[in-house]
Amino acid sequence: MSESRENRPSPSLSTGRIEAFSDGVFAVAITLLVLNLQVPQIAASLVSSELIFKLSDLWPKLVTYALSFVIVGIYWVAHHNTFHCIKHSDRNLLWLNILLLLCIVFIPFPTALLGQYPLQRISVVIYGGTLVITGLVLQLLWWYVTANHLLDNEINPHVVQLATRRNLMAPLIYLFAIGISFLSVQISLAFFVLVPVLYILPGRIDQHWTARDTHRAEEPELLMMETPVESVSSEQEVAEER
Repeated sequence: MSESRENRPSPSLSTGRIEAFSDGVFAVAITLLVLNLQVPQIAASLVSSELIFKLSDLWPKLVTYALSFVIVGIYWVAHHNTFHCIKHSDRNLLWLNILLLLCIVFIPFPTALLGQYPLQRISVVIYGGTLVITGLVLQLLWWYVTANHLLDNEINPHVVQLATRRNLMAPLIYLFAIGISFLSVQISLAFFVLVPVLYILPGRIDQHWTARDTHRAEEPELLMMETPVESVSSEQEVAEER
């Protein structure tokens, strides 16, 4: 009895509810970004003369909104790709995912701060620091699933290394941007814009996901093509025996 219990596989958790809950939190976070954009309040007698100038004053908030919208979208894509490879989950993974979502939902605050005070170094440091922590938590989640064998067995170790490098690239650039802000805030902001460009362009890891999904899709077709041949050969063998 004791041996059978020891040999019995430990129950694992599926990832369906984790992904559904995470998608909801990502949707809330990305929606909160737009709340920083407020319609200018102008006296009725001055609307025709001042509205255009008040709207032009919103450009820092519009830029930070668009930038953070894309960044949150990049984190969602990374989260989606990560859980696409995870075969099952456990309790620790649940809490690591919640920690990541905590960071994601916090992004609207430094976004609003940077939009309101775009040339203040403290705004850049808080915004960049938030993105650094978020990226490191994402990498911590990836490290945990790879170290504890929660991934699909078909994942190549080389692909794991590629994903690790891609996860760490953004936090390193954000750290560099924070350092540059002590010399020039304007130049540091350019580095924040550079990161989304690098991640939107498909990389080697994206080519692997595409090839992997294509291979999986072709397997059922190959099985369907092989089945008639096997059935015909078996029928011929039966006929010969008769």
